Amino acid sequence: MKKYKGSILLMLMLGIAVGNLQAQAQPDTAQKIVAGRKNTSVQQLKPYVILISADGFRHDYAEKYNAENLLRLSSEGVRATAMIPGYPSVTFPNHYSIATGLYPAHHGLVNNTFYDAAKGGNYSMGDKVKVGDGSWYGGTPLWVLAEQQQLLSASMFWVGSEAAVKNVRPTYYYNFNDRMPVADRISAVKNWLQLPEEDRPHLITFYLSEPDHAGHRYGPDAPQTASAVKTVDSIINVLTAAVASTGLPVNFIFLADHGMTAVDTLNPIPMPAAIDPSKFIIPSSGTTLVLHAKDKADIQPTYEKLKSEEKDYKVYLRSNMPANLHYSDKDDSLNRIGDILLLPEWPKVFSARKPGAGYHGFDPYTVKDMQATFMAWGPAFKKGVQAGTFENVNVYPLIARILGLNYNESSIDGKIAVLKGILK
Repeated sequence: MKKYKGSILLMLMLGIAVGNLQAQAQPDTAQKIVAGRKNTSVQQLKPYVILISADGFRHDYAEKYNAENLLRLSSEGVRATAMIPGYPSVTFPNHYSIATGLYPAHHGLVNNTFYDAAKGGNYSMGDKVKVGDGSWYGGTPLWVLAEQQQLLSASMFWVGSEAAVKNVRPTYYYNFNDRMPVADRISAVKNWLQLPEEDRPHLITFYLSEPDHAGHRYGPDAPQTASAVKTVDSIINVLTAAVASTGLPVNFIFLADHGMTAVDTLNPIPMPAAIDPSKFIIPSSGTTLVLHAKDKADIQPTYEKLKSEEKDYKVYLRSNMPANLHYSDKDDSLNRIGDILLLPEWPKVFSARKPGAGYHGFDPYTVKDMQATFMAWGPAFKKGVQAGTFENVNVYPLIARILGLNYNESSIDGKIAVLKGILK
């Protein structure tokens, strides 16, 4: 009998273990709701904004690949020549710049992966624990600003929305899961807009990971990237139709975090011989090779040696980075940008192996392919307007103006004067 009891116990333990593994493998598609919040009666009268990002949707992709729905919708509203991302022109820093109105070095997400000496470790966009830890994030994201003023918000993915920034999350949100079917994401948005007025979000963020993946793998000129752009275009058509069925006067802003460019895949830049990896923490390379010195005495001699032999890249100290990048020691609010920075000259990238066909991260002022799309349409926007090129930090005050949200103008880098002319 003891033998059978032992076998049964072993089977139960194995069953629990397998169940736990299966649960861990299941995608997290559950909506998260912060209970107890309501729109005030005044906020219930406010407009609606859906902020959409298609990762890596370059400034010229709509025309290049005939994204007919986006071209049609933007012709009924506003289209910018281009939108300039902050430096570095990569995903996490720029989604968070759009959300906070701050340059990356000012809000603290200085790269997709970076080192924080005070915390003694790296932040990485693939680290779910740190992505969900509000202590890594500076600034006041739009959804936090809205919730602080009792205007409800919802997020179908956005950098920072999974974390309690200033102890606040959107009322409705999902943890990022790219396997969640797009149809389910659109249904969630429609359901939010059909909630009773006191429970209905007025600010919704909506993120799509294409055409970034295709651009990286195949390059910006590949047919696979063209197909990804067409898919995004179709998704926007379905989303806008679903929203229209609610009968609500919704404003749409469609944009991207950055663009994409083809790089030299045959001749990547190896790690320069002047760098002793034992003396530096090196959290990132690619289009920005960052060095954090373990001993500050190693900074100047390493910099001088790198400077004397620089080829296909420019080397900078944190104190002499180009001013237009807003990425120097004077900008580094949380001491995260590094001591020495090596910036490859397009189309070169740093890599120990053959690079992918497409990259971003370069200076968006010198490499125009880094610049992103901006389109907007809806009752708040003028019709048939062609706007110029502007920095993405100016989206924050634009959305705050539409939603009637109060903010401290001196606390952000964006200025309402830049885009107020596109509003009715």
